[in-house]
Amino acid sequence: FKSNKTKCFELSEISGHVVEFSADQYGSRFIQQKLETATPEEKNMVYEEIMPQALALMTDVFGNYVIQKFFEHGLPAQRRELACKLLGHVLSLSLQMYGCRVIQKAIEVVDLDQKINMVHELDGSVMRCVRDQNGNHVIQKCIECVPEENIQFIVSTFFDQVVTLSTHPYGCRVIQRILEHCKDPKTQSKVMDEILGSVSLLAQDQYGNYVVQHVLEHGKPHERSIIIKELAGKIVQMSQQKFASNVVEKCLTFGGPAERQLLVNEMLGSTDENEPLQAMMKDQFANYVVQKVLETCDDQQRELILSRIKVHLNALKKYTYGKHIVARVEKLVAAG
Repeated sequence: FKSNKTKCFELSEISGHVVEFSADQYGSRFIQQKLETATPEEKNMVYEEIMPQALALMTDVFGNYVIQKFFEHGLPAQRRELACKLLGHVLSLSLQMYGCRVIQKAIEVVDLDQKINMVHELDGSVMRCVRDQNGNHVIQKCIECVPEENIQFIVSTFFDQVVTLSTHPYGCRVIQRILEHCKDPKTQSKVMDEILGSVSLLAQDQYGNYVVQHVLEHGKPHERSIIIKELAGKIVQMSQQKFASNVVEKCLTFGGPAERQLLVNEMLGSTDENEPLQAMMKDQFANYVVQKVLETCDDQQRELILSRIKVHLNALKKYTYGKHIVARVEKLVAAG
């Protein structure tokens, strides 16, 4: 029978072998495709066979996809019953490589009452999930798909932990989901206050910088201003750091004209000292910031900066990173 798998054209032909097919690479793919257009009778046949083995299939490398597909295309009553199978196992599945995908799919598609029952099994284990390579995806999905009032226990776990989580490889993603989906003013201001209170630290962190960039891109104007004011005075040194330089670029892209002016002035230094800009142009990270300045500034500023840079063009050609700027400047000079 196995060798014939590719010849199977209908779900009815694998009756009695659905579980075995589900745990096979090609069999699983066949069932997934067929479920999308299956008749209620065919769905019933598949359902009756997978239900007794549902939990085992959820943690199987190929079987998990069949279960996910059933959550999408099963009949409403079947989906409800399948979701009941998860109860009592939500945490263990969330921490498992394939099970976590099934839980995410269920959180996306099942009825609200069942979502609420499911996520409550994570109460008391939220931090464990956030720090887990599989579980963090489940927490992100809860924040995306479950109404805020039903996941307060998740959100409140993060209070006073925002900076710690923002500097964690998985935690930084979870904090970004909170910023995107939690509209409750109390939550917003609590999380934002913690971020804004540690801007410099986060900007320089390999994960925290993503959280600061997220606020610059999607936050309110006054939040953006607080970040820019916090970094002002340190722009040159921040630009020379791998992670913070990305944050400075975002400040230039999303800041208002006055804020941009503030940053540019700091890079230019006072008229007689040309040092900051020159040092930045030679630096492996800061040279990108200078390029971003040329991209985002107005014509008047660009004229001024170009006149400053032109003096150094020949000297810059000697530096690996200076070459980037030379190319960019020569293009701009030619253009205008």
